[in-house]
Amino acid sequence: MLSFFTRKRIIIIAILTFVLGGGFFLFSYAQTHKTEFAANSFNLFQKVSQLLPIAPDTKKEIDVVNKLVEAITKQDDQTHTFLILLQNSDELRPGGGFLGQYAIVKTKNGEVTSTLVEDANLLDQRITADIPTPYPFDRKIQLKKWKFRDSNFSPDFPTNAEKAQYFYRLAGGREAFDGVIAVNSLTFNNILALTGPIQIPGDSNVYTSTDGAYKLEDRVERAYLGEDVPAELKQARKSIMKKIAAEIMKRAVTVSNIPKLAEFVQTELRNKDVMLYFKDPALQSLVESVHWDGSVSKDWNNDYLMLVDANMGALKTDFYIKRSLEYTADFTGEKPTGTVVYTYQNTAPHGDWRTSDYHTYLRAYVPQGSVFLTRSMINAVTTKTAFNKTYFDGFVDVEIGQSDVHTTLTYELPDTITSENYHLLIQKQSGVGTIPVTVHLKTKDGKTYDQTTELKKDLNFSIQTVEEKK
Repeated sequence: MLSFFTRKRIIIIAILTFVLGGGFFLFSYAQTHKTEFAANSFNLFQKVSQLLPIAPDTKKEIDVVNKLVEAITKQDDQTHTFLILLQNSDELRPGGGFLGQYAIVKTKNGEVTSTLVEDANLLDQRITADIPTPYPFDRKIQLKKWKFRDSNFSPDFPTNAEKAQYFYRLAGGREAFDGVIAVNSLTFNNILALTGPIQIPGDSNVYTSTDGAYKLEDRVERAYLGEDVPAELKQARKSIMKKIAAEIMKRAVTVSNIPKLAEFVQTELRNKDVMLYFKDPALQSLVESVHWDGSVSKDWNNDYLMLVDANMGALKTDFYIKRSLEYTADFTGEKPTGTVVYTYQNTAPHGDWRTSDYHTYLRAYVPQGSVFLTRSMINAVTTKTAFNKTYFDGFVDVEIGQSDVHTTLTYELPDTITSENYHLLIQKQSGVGTIPVTVHLKTKDGKTYDQTTELKKDLNFSIQTVEEKK
């Protein structure tokens, strides 16, 4: 049996599970209870380090964790500085969600020595450079200056990590980061699935895994929207986050929860709600080897699909958006074709301060050399290239109550893709949640193969099997 929770691992597990898993909500707790947090966690995990059975298919991930922990907790009197991007998936962006807040965490000899949390708009106010936005921002919401909060406009996290650091420096930031970590708001809901519903004395809300982040946003935002609300009151409103964080810590750190904590960390990394980027090439290579880097695959040579949404001025409506995907690879004609049907449902009951009709900029990444043929329910489609892929992009609108917006793209696949030894890689966008997927393969000899599953993380399909990438 492998021992997962050893002395050197505890710091990184604690950071990933609590500081990162809860985003801002747990930063506030960890910042004021650093010593207590580290001591209690160490004592608990040390006692149960032999109790956790490790499945064979996680051995590679454990090896990566070992090496990451050895590097980050090395007793070398060196300070390691990390930029944490806190992203709201209810306002979906290509890199996971609207970048509303960020944090800077410093560690030394395996201990968290300091944390800073700040709203992204405060950092953006310090940027004076005039950097043009990607054209969808200008076209749809008349936003002309590109800044930190919109830096995650790529589906490729390494690209976003570099861009975030670029804007940080433009704002006068002087820290040199050893790593960048993105955390989506969905992790807050997911950790509530582990702890169970939480209610804080004096607060009528019950925070659950289905709507915890949504209710918390309502609790700390809606009543403080007016310009006449004093700044000190706006700052105090977030004290509820500290109370929730303390309750999560109390419930989560128990002996019986150790296997669940390990599974939670593993799941958040696999489904891209937590993504890692390191300056050190050796560490970056490690996270790439287990697909924790949130990158777009650049060396895949068979059929490929990645659908990427960017909420364009639709407030926090992604909370109500349901998606499903149907893909058909057809080799029965003279030229092979691919047909994507991406169905949107806007389940919002009505519009309000954070909900509206849905407007998205959609990119469909497909094999390089694919040729656009037809479209439906998507406007202004153009063809571009990136990451050794062709992509088709356009705008999709989904009114409140609509449940049948079948956005359809048909294109000619390159001749290098055949039905013999057919493989399809579908990569998941960070922050999009779980998407039902159906794949159809029509071969030249008239056979049809069908697969139905859920897109929780990147999927690798073959003719007769579907295997979730580890």
